[in-house]
Amino acid sequence: MSRGGGYRIVLTADRTLMSEYHGGIFLGFSACVPKGLIPDWVYFSVFCPPVKAGPDGSAEAAPYGTRKIEAALLKYGFRRDEVIVAHPEHLDRVIGPETRVLGITENDPLGIGPATSTFTSLLGGEAYMAVKFRELLNHPSVRRYRPRIIVGGPGAWQLVGEPQRRLGIDCVVLGEGERVVGPLFEKAIRGEPLPSVVHGEPVPVEEIPIIRGATIDGLVEIARGCGRGCRFCEPTLQRYRALPIPHILKEVEVNVRHGRRNPLLHAEDVLRYGAKKPWEVDVEAVVNLFKAVKSVPGVDGVGLSHFALASVASAPEAVEGISKVEGIGESDRFLSGQTGIETGSPRLMRRLMAGKCLPFKPEDWPDVVERAFGILEENGWIPVSTLIVGLPGETEEDVCLTIDLVERLRTYRSLIVPLFLVSMGGLKDKTRSFTYEDLTQRHSELILKCWRHNLDWAPSLIETWSRQCIKNGMARRGIKLVFSYGIRVTKRLLEECAENYGYDIKAMRENYQRRGLGSRLIQALRVVAP
Repeated sequence: MSRGGGYRIVLTADRTLMSEYHGGIFLGFSACVPKGLIPDWVYFSVFCPPVKAGPDGSAEAAPYGTRKIEAALLKYGFRRDEVIVAHPEHLDRVIGPETRVLGITENDPLGIGPATSTFTSLLGGEAYMAVKFRELLNHPSVRRYRPRIIVGGPGAWQLVGEPQRRLGIDCVVLGEGERVVGPLFEKAIRGEPLPSVVHGEPVPVEEIPIIRGATIDGLVEIARGCGRGCRFCEPTLQRYRALPIPHILKEVEVNVRHGRRNPLLHAEDVLRYGAKKPWEVDVEAVVNLFKAVKSVPGVDGVGLSHFALASVASAPEAVEGISKVEGIGESDRFLSGQTGIETGSPRLMRRLMAGKCLPFKPEDWPDVVERAFGILEENGWIPVSTLIVGLPGETEEDVCLTIDLVERLRTYRSLIVPLFLVSMGGLKDKTRSFTYEDLTQRHSELILKCWRHNLDWAPSLIETWSRQCIKNGMARRGIKLVFSYGIRVTKRLLEECAENYGYDIKAMRENYQRRGLGSRLIQALRVVAP
């Protein structure tokens, strides 16, 4: 299709999702921090460099969800020259008078997800994700040619209702999109009325299409859903389905052909691949999966996105087997993935997420967490762990138990990220989200001790990660310099809050305001002069 006329269907995502973060996918959490914490030119050139764009405006790599929608549309019958996965900085090359639909993948379009709401509540300002999503909607080519706008992805739920009307979004797709996007986009192209919200149903494994292009950091899905039933989480409420190894290997091969030689296997709990029950680990199945992926010509190493601590504690041989396949311990290589601690309170575990503990009991949860951290440490894995602040019914005693657990984990190489509860998943409309105004002194103590843990480990983790993942020497030095300065400044702030304010973040912030230091601590945290 001619550049001047535009593509009939343009798929894209906001700029923060169109970066591979130097191979450190969890550095993508930085998109949740407020714009202005560091200057934009530093953030988008050093931390969040863009994926390459083709001469036609296409993106060399894209979020996995975007690639799945692209594959579904092509499978439905749209021609290759009608559909493009576009780079968000080059929409002027792909949107024109012939463009009928703009499909956008979003993780946190309004900046109200757990990580984003935590950082912006504490530091003020608006997160990069929200800023860049709004920029997409207001792009001059979008405003000029006015294609129908359809938004999907993990954060699409935020847009339903008033935000959708205010932002001029024609349709929001919730849930899995492969079965619904073909007919939906066809209606949009024909100019027919679109439903404001479409609910995608779980797609049978045999109907899930193979991606056609490279994904961010070579991410490849190996399973959908979870089944553990945590009430605050969306994926845990979805039916669990594992994809067959031949399907997975085809997607790995697609990424290898496009230069992604270190595929990242994605599931809510990678260790449960091939298991029959939510709490089982089939050691042979998951180790064989890693062996199969590692054997694909061109693959250098295999990573993983998420795992459950209960799975680690119940099947340490799975962790050991994967580490052996990956050669962890024989070099600087390490494995990292996201996992959920959520709380140190057995009472809250029993009440809100008893399935998360299985095959263990809620009463054993703190010991299970520490045992899992020990197994991970022994096998060269670095967990990026989350805690949830403000769970429904949480008491001061519950918070103290979580603080005690964080203290027990101090000697284990890891990151622990405290996040404010967001009313979503099974809790949506049943409880309210936790906010800065709800912070107690104990909550503040928990948050600060988590970040003290992170800052103590940060120099070692940054050195290990940058050496393994960042090939560009100048970028590596720049990132280490920025982080080093940020760590020093933040440590001083944490020490001041602990010693002078008794861990009371709100009291410290109010005093900063009275002293004329601005309404946010961002001024103290700036790492490079704008």
